[in-house]
Amino acid sequence: MDGSANAPLARPKSDVSSAVGLVGLAGLFAWVAFARAFPGLAETFDWQVPRDTLGGKNSALFGLVAAAVPMALWSIFVDKVHLRPSTGLDWSLVRSRTPDRSVTWVKLAGLWATWAIIAGLYCLCRWYWEGQYVFAIEVLTYAALPLVVLSVPYVFWIDRALVNPRDHAWHFGALLLMRPGWDVEEVKKHWRAWIIKAFFTAFMISIIPFAFRNIVTADFAEVMARPERIALTIIEAMFMIDVMIGTVGYIVTMRPLDAHIRSGNPFLGGWIAALICYPPIVWGILGGGRAINYEYDTAGWLHWMAGNDTLLSVWGALLVVLTGIYAWATFAFGLRFSNLTYRGVLTNGPYRFTRHPAYVSKNLFWWCAVLPFLVTSGSPVEAIRNCFFLLVVNAIYFWRAKTEEAHLLAEDPKYREYHAWMAQHGLLTAPLAKLWNRFKPRPSLAQQPAE
Repeated sequence: MDGSANAPLARPKSDVSSAVGLVGLAGLFAWVAFARAFPGLAETFDWQVPRDTLGGKNSALFGLVAAAVPMALWSIFVDKVHLRPSTGLDWSLVRSRTPDRSVTWVKLAGLWATWAIIAGLYCLCRWYWEGQYVFAIEVLTYAALPLVVLSVPYVFWIDRALVNPRDHAWHFGALLLMRPGWDVEEVKKHWRAWIIKAFFTAFMISIIPFAFRNIVTADFAEVMARPERIALTIIEAMFMIDVMIGTVGYIVTMRPLDAHIRSGNPFLGGWIAALICYPPIVWGILGGGRAINYEYDTAGWLHWMAGNDTLLSVWGALLVVLTGIYAWATFAFGLRFSNLTYRGVLTNGPYRFTRHPAYVSKNLFWWCAVLPFLVTSGSPVEAIRNCFFLLVVNAIYFWRAKTEEAHLLAEDPKYREYHAWMAQHGLLTAPLAKLWNRFKPRPSLAQQPAE
């Protein structure tokens, strides 16, 4: 290998194999196929049950299991992720040491106190008790007792293999119980991870019934009759993939799967940029508050292209491709998708072409689907406003991307290698990096280092 400074960079190996997301997709679509075929199966085997498609909320929850189990099995038995040093586990310790159960109980106290505080926050925040969030709160309520009970054998078991049993949860438990040795920075890391899980898990669970039902109950004969219906249904399927696989990622944060949250984003700007894109904040910005509204007097692509089946087909295909990239960027993470977290480095799939394929495809989709420059009122002022505010939204996502990069650059040398590789080889990133290097301010002679 050439060790010179001019040697070409190699793309680092991804911490998640491409197969993990694919087997998750296979499990999810197998369940969708079963749910759609259920009436026929019930009739064939004379099952004494209502003969309707399984498009309900409980079926959607089982879809999460159908996606998660194949990914977990592949990760353990094929990729053998449980043996990686990044898990923080050394399985030989199970046989060679006697665990300190006082540490385990302090950790459990920290976990249970964390969950109790999160439950209290759910109760205080009014938006969790109306609309789509009601389903999420019901699910979390039913899961609470089993979670507490199962945490005991799980933590007792995992502590036998943990290289450092005094993890973030232990530090918070030690703080509460006034035990010596806790570190305020570890407590902060603990709460950053759990706030992320609490906020986004509730949101993701709240939207899975809608995403799942639309595909399971779709009338494919009606869909195939019109090119725009084909496009819209495929887009809904991509949305379902994103939501279902993403929800699994927020739930399955387990060390034996090497899917644990290693750190939450420590930058305030990162949190602001991310949270303003989600309820309840987004409702005030893009919802009732309309502080940033790029859809005023817009009618969208279906309106402007109505009557031209060729244009509808071509434009619908473009939107399908953009949504497909967005879904691919999610299921490529396998079990590790989540916002504001560092859970390893992903360098394959769409991340071979740009560091932020989801953000690029999502923002391009909005321009192509909304067509903000075309307004039904014919007012050029409204068209300019729409374009301006969509550019503001684009800027917010650029801000998110940069804060995420700052987090990962500080955490992992592998990401620094990937970041440098993308600057040279990324399909989108490399040209932008060259353009930025051409126009960025250059240091004066006084600032340049001496030879």
